[in-house]
Amino acid sequence: MPGVEHVRIISRIWEELTSLFRRFWMRTRAILFLVKSDRLLSILLLLQTRGRVPAHELAERLEVSVRTIYRDVEALSASGVPVYAERGRHGGIALLDGYRTDVTGLTADESRALFVLAAQGAHAALGLDAAIGSALRKVMAALPAPHRPAAELTRRRILVDATRWERGPGAGLPVDHLETLQEAVFADRRLRVRYVHSGTDAEREYTLDSYGLVSKAGVWYLVADRDGEPRLFRADRVRAARLTDEPVRRRPGVELADVWELLKQQVERRTGGIEVTARVRRDRFGRFLRLHAGALTELVEDGAGGGAGEWVTVRLVWEEVRAARVLLAFSDAVEVLSPPEVREELARAAAAVSDLYEGPR
Repeated sequence: MPGVEHVRIISRIWEELTSLFRRFWMRTRAILFLVKSDRLLSILLLLQTRGRVPAHELAERLEVSVRTIYRDVEALSASGVPVYAERGRHGGIALLDGYRTDVTGLTADESRALFVLAAQGAHAALGLDAAIGSALRKVMAALPAPHRPAAELTRRRILVDATRWERGPGAGLPVDHLETLQEAVFADRRLRVRYVHSGTDAEREYTLDSYGLVSKAGVWYLVADRDGEPRLFRADRVRAARLTDEPVRRRPGVELADVWELLKQQVERRTGGIEVTARVRRDRFGRFLRLHAGALTELVEDGAGGGAGEWVTVRLVWEEVRAARVLLAFSDAVEVLSPPEVREELARAAAAVSDLYEGPR
């Protein structure tokens, strides 16, 4: 009986080893298949982008032997790709003239999404500015021909800058007319808007020649010329927008990235601003934010001065002390905590109003 039991144990061990080896082999084959598929795609992209490429250069770039490259070329040819190899000093591997393929499988919208670029310098901290430009050029070469014009236009008309302002506009609000602004940007049409500037309820109407849209730390801006001069318009302050029948009138040779860089520097170089800390009653905070989001630099939750959570503390920047007088429109729903000169300015203004109404008519 001991001999029979040993045979059973050995049999079970053998079955487990066989099963383990089978799983290992299947996994290895899958890995090898993925590696080869990636290499074949890399060869196809390189040939499509550069034309004829020597076999030894492909081998060096893909870290395989020249013999492997020729086997891969045979595999591509067998799958229907019109690829061929030429021997000799000036030979190499190439695709038949005129052959292009949608090797990415990207849709038109996906292609456009890839080219919503970060503004110039956004990758500099990681040393990747050159790398992302190179990568996107390769993607552009691989895109289906019908998708390339839309991708290129998106690259020129939309920028994303993830860095926060050093000093300038604060948090953004929901945007009602972003779709119309985007349509104007891509249709190359003049835009008519009603716009509210920071610190006022008054709406002004402008005709704009847009260069594009910029998302700066999550806040959308329209970059446009107004009467031939570059201007920055926060999208959440646009109260109405419509396209006109007139074609856009951009300055020749000027691109979105150029105008954005100029306007961004102007905003961040502003000097002499007054930093104000104030608290706002929570039930009036929505309206406060709608009117003064442009001056806002920080929100700080605060339960002081009443029931817990009754007040919200905010920090703002005004160009001058007198500009803070707009806060008096909120009566006792807003209190300036600092600096003292702003409190004194508001006290003088409030006293002047009181004297005006208390005196004889």
